[in-house]
Amino acid sequence: MARQVAAKGIRGLFGPLLALVFPDDCRVCGEALNTVSRIPVCNGCLREPQPQHAEYACSTCRMPFVNSFPLDEAGRCSLCRLGLLNFGAVYTYGSYEGTLRTLVHLLKFERIHTLARPLSALMLRVLPREQRFDFIVPVPLHWRRRRQRGFNQAELLAKEIARRWNAPVAHALRRTRATAPQSGLTNAKRRANLRGAFVPASKFAKGALRGARVLLVDDVITTGASAAACAAVLKRAGAAHVAVAAVARTDRRLALPEFVLSPALSTAGAGGNS
Repeated sequence: MARQVAAKGIRGLFGPLLALVFPDDCRVCGEALNTVSRIPVCNGCLREPQPQHAEYACSTCRMPFVNSFPLDEAGRCSLCRLGLLNFGAVYTYGSYEGTLRTLVHLLKFERIHTLARPLSALMLRVLPREQRFDFIVPVPLHWRRRRQRGFNQAELLAKEIARRWNAPVAHALRRTRATAPQSGLTNAKRRANLRGAFVPASKFAKGALRGARVLLVDDVITTGASAAACAAVLKRAGAAHVAVAAVARTDRRLALPEFVLSPALSTAGAGGNS
């Protein structure tokens, strides 16, 4: 504790001076940083991402919709009604756009590992503290992708979550093949593309997950196909409950024409479903 206080005092005393000697700019907004930090992003940009808001969202996977038309009486979307997603809950902080998208890219592609802590802090805001998880499981990368990138961003996030949740990180999944890019594929083709891509890690294949509550961690959720494939494997390995956590999720509402998002049509859609 004394060392932490001393280190904080030294940073406060010499931070502005070091910033003059070793200048850097915020990787998001480009403004000059006036303090020395292991995270090359200004405090304003770190505070900027806002939680995703959706008046209409699936009660299980939390996929946002323009109106209530795709949801049944229990508030479930068609994928959850058909049991195609395999997980019991999804917790994501914000929309995969703007500053939040840039921060994820800095972690994932620019290898700024220190961003894992503030991004995981956003995830912790939406994770209900009353939930118990026996294992925190990162979505794995194929070994070629991991060797190329040098790390797995989901693993960095999972370690931060596990540290604050007091639950162990379990490398319970293995990716057996590199899949084709998912962008541009329909939901059905995404599921087919991922079929057989994940298997249980050897020491988790024989009952180590039996009855366990698992939190599956990734950086971004698009349609949920990858998370669904992982959740299916975890359940076959014995997990009783699988929830998914991610920093952000793709908001398909943003790709819709502006006239579709008009309040009049949203109201009409909601009324038609009732």
